[in-house]
Amino acid sequence: MSTGLVAAGNARTARVDKLRESAASASQVRALSTHPDVVALRVESVRTQVDRCMWVGIVLGLAFTMVNVQAFAAQGGVLWSLPWFAAWLLDPMVSLVLIAVLRAEQVTARYQVSDHTRWISRTKRFAFAATYAMNTWSSFLHRDVAGMVLHSVPPLLVFCAAETAPVLRDRLTEAVLRAERTAAEANPAAPSLTEPATAPAPTPVLESEHAGDAAPDTTAPARKRTARKAPARPAGKRSGKATGKDKARAHWDAEIVAGREPSGGELARVAGVDPSLGRRWLRDWKTEIPTDQDATGITAAATTETPQTDSTDDLSREMEEEAA
Repeated sequence: MSTGLVAAGNARTARVDKLRESAASASQVRALSTHPDVVALRVESVRTQVDRCMWVGIVLGLAFTMVNVQAFAAQGGVLWSLPWFAAWLLDPMVSLVLIAVLRAEQVTARYQVSDHTRWISRTKRFAFAATYAMNTWSSFLHRDVAGMVLHSVPPLLVFCAAETAPVLRDRLTEAVLRAERTAAEANPAAPSLTEPATAPAPTPVLESEHAGDAAPDTTAPARKRTARKAPARPAGKRSGKATGKDKARAHWDAEIVAGREPSGGELARVAGVDPSLGRRWLRDWKTEIPTDQDATGITAAATTETPQTDSTDDLSREMEEEAA
């Protein structure tokens, strides 16, 4: 008896938990489906479909009227003659102007920009009136009711599509804005689609976190010049006498450490070679100097490092002994 009651209670608890999970999932789906960004994404998808269908219908309608307009303009003209060919230009002339107006209206209606001059509406109505008159003139002249209906449907359908498309785009934009306003009223803290997102305020830094930090030194000396390793000599010349290039390099290193830059001629005199070779060595060795190290930094580093000064004196003495 007690076992059955426990089993029934567990079943009810399981159903309640399942309903609770379903309700939570439905709440999340509803919240996401009514979110302004999701609504805008769906509206853009619908807008694309509407624009494609409208343009296909308009282009097909204008293509149908092209033949009738050509026949109207070429009345009395000889087949394949110049007037007959010129008659084919009449309908494209009107249709291209109409397409240009509709294409511009596609953008202005999306952003709800109205035409205060009324010239857009006037141009469209004149183009449609001219196309309709040239399509149905022969049918009205011969009182052909079937021809009137046949040649009236495409121009009127294009006219309705051109007049309805801007209204649809305007309503789709209004749907996005209304979803945004509804979300803003429900949650005023949520960011708005029409307002740029503001950068988050910088997090305040507690003084206790940097109490032991020293103040930044804005007058820090220039970085010390890293010690350059001496170029490895060939195996056959390690025990021999120093070459002219080695002497020039030693002189270059000594002058650079001292804060001076020797010229190509000076390096050539030290090595006893042609001045052009000294200038070439100068160009090659100047590329090894760090770009952020200027003459001031070199001088400061040379004056603050006593071991480097001693090594410079040793190099100078060795050079003097070799020269002697």
